[in-house]
Amino acid sequence: MSADAKFNTAVEDVRKLKSKPSDNDLLELYALFKQATVGDNTTTRPGMLDLKGKAKWDAWTKQKGVSADTAKEQYVAKVSSLIDTIGLQ
Repeated sequence: MSADAKFNTAVEDVRKLKSKPSDNDLLELYALFKQATVGDNTTTRPGMLDLKGKAKWDAWTKQKGVSADTAKEQYVAKVSSLIDTIGLQ
């Protein structure tokens, strides 16, 4: 299976987890997904009152410089570990 196919399967598997992952896990998944699909974050940081937006922006910005292929591999590994701990429906 190609790296892209594994990544796409992992994206689908996240939706099938038995329960919602922790906020930290969700932020990590978001950041890796954005890095894999968009690349480095070039947007401006959300305003002071947008706490959720700032957390997501910060998580994505921490991935700066990571290649799309590496981000996809890390995303697949993270989903695999979540499946091991949470399980699928």
